[in-house]
Amino acid sequence: MFAREWKARTPYKHKDGFINYLYETGIKDTSSTKGFKGSQILTRDLEDKVEIILITYWDSLESIKAFAGEDIGIARLYPEDEKYELEPDTFVLHYEVVESSFIN
Repeated sequence: MFAREWKARTPYKHKDGFINYLYETGIKDTSSTKGFKGSQILTRDLEDKVEIILITYWDSLESIKAFAGEDIGIARLYPEDEKYELEPDTFVLHYEVVESSFIN
């Protein structure tokens, strides 16, 4: 399994709106791609903004290519990102998942 990590920053006033938009775009698109295994959205308060991290999980690098295109290191951005004064990373990082466990 592979994890794909993308980060962006936005002013606090746009936090909830952007997260909702992220569900409508990035989460919707990834979850409809074959090989998608799950996702997490994390937030972290910065001095004057909030950092939003999206981690998606995939069964293979080929599945990531089906979503992202041939160069999987380039972030897939969306037209209305500017509405949220987003400062997106234009790249993504990929990791091989060695172990994963969650306790409810």
